[in-house]
Amino acid sequence: MSNLKLNMNDYESVKTSLENKTLKVCVVGIGRIGLPTALSFAKSGLDTIGIDINETLVDNLNSGIFPLKDEPGYEEIFDDVMKSNKFSATTKIEDAIPISDLILLSLPTPMDENNIPDYSALQNVGEKLSKILSPNSLVIVESTIEPGFIENELISIISKSDRLKINENFFIGVCPENANPGEILHDFTNLPRLVGGINENITKIIKVIYNFVFSVELVEMPNCKTANAVKLTTNVFRDINIAFVSELSLMFEKLGIDTIKVLEAAQKKYNFQVHYPGSGVGGPCLPINSYQLLNAGRRAGVNLNLIEQGRQINEKMPDHVIDLALGAFKECNESIEGSNILILGISYKPNVKDIQLTPAKHIIKKLKSLGANVYIYDPYFISNKIFDINTENNLNDIITKVNASIILTGHDEFQKIDTSFFKKMKTPILIDTRAIVEPHSAKQNELIFRGLGRGYS
Repeated sequence: MSNLKLNMNDYESVKTSLENKTLKVCVVGIGRIGLPTALSFAKSGLDTIGIDINETLVDNLNSGIFPLKDEPGYEEIFDDVMKSNKFSATTKIEDAIPISDLILLSLPTPMDENNIPDYSALQNVGEKLSKILSPNSLVIVESTIEPGFIENELISIISKSDRLKINENFFIGVCPENANPGEILHDFTNLPRLVGGINENITKIIKVIYNFVFSVELVEMPNCKTANAVKLTTNVFRDINIAFVSELSLMFEKLGIDTIKVLEAAQKKYNFQVHYPGSGVGGPCLPINSYQLLNAGRRAGVNLNLIEQGRQINEKMPDHVIDLALGAFKECNESIEGSNILILGISYKPNVKDIQLTPAKHIIKKLKSLGANVYIYDPYFISNKIFDINTENNLNDIITKVNASIILTGHDEFQKIDTSFFKKMKTPILIDTRAIVEPHSAKQNELIFRGLGRGYS
């Protein structure tokens, strides 16, 4: 049990513990979001323990090895907090939780094979908390969850042993993470956060804690489920609008209209928010967030048809990339079977080392089924084995050996490539799904070019 026995329901005591930097923090789940969160709390001067089941990660962190090389600014913060002994990592949740006053849950909430949200990580930790959480502790869930999960499920799991009673000696709230991979430090120091507690006092306590650590606007919500609803609404808004533009791009291609030119002009209007088409929507957020809302709708007996249709459109875009490739091979009277095709970029988004739900996986699988030999070059995955393919370590070496290239991720490195570079291919077929290459430039360089949504004849 905590030696301080700090009552996390006592606003003044919490405020004093922050000022004296005696509040003990534990972050459960120290991955892409959880580790920067833990480092932020440690940087503010609070003793912070990170918990993770990944033994290699924990060992590396305690040895001073920082894993998130694609998160600018955090390696320096990591070095500083390790020198100050404010941060350590462990796999032993049973040791860290009882001595902590504040427990932050930053756990994954993926989907299962039926696109149903999987909250097993939170549920399993909740089971452990029911046995080892010190009375009067505060649990804050940063994971993205559907509205009502806290109230309808997690509270019951944590308090099922009758040792802990909500609003008596156990308190809970949410502060959904609001950060874009690759830009977490910027977002943690600039973007507003939502705070919601099991009661009004806990909401204010969460706010004072996060105000101590983060210099951003904190928006008080009436409860946990409303805060989670806001988080999902903002992300699903993006998923739906990407689907809208992607669907338009399919039509614009056939009409000989360049979608990018349409969007450049459209965003001149004050109330138009630009979204771009692409080969699909991946990552740990947008696809899953839509299915979380769809799941919440099913529970409430509401059909969210627009969200469902948006998901269907985005999930069909990888197949459209295959159609573009087949069309390009047909134009030059070449067979895709037996050809060598280079995939440029497998990350689900630019400039991060992350392939969660990447559309590249489906595209590569489909190309293989058509008999193509697939090669991968991604600056974030050099000499790795991804999707059973050994990735390339040098773009200049592989480009002369392939018949076609397909740009799937808009990494900065690819933005800098001169269009003439692709003339080195054996058959100059180029498929661009991220609007990197200008169609006019491709034509000047005599490439057999397909740009997703760019319009061609």
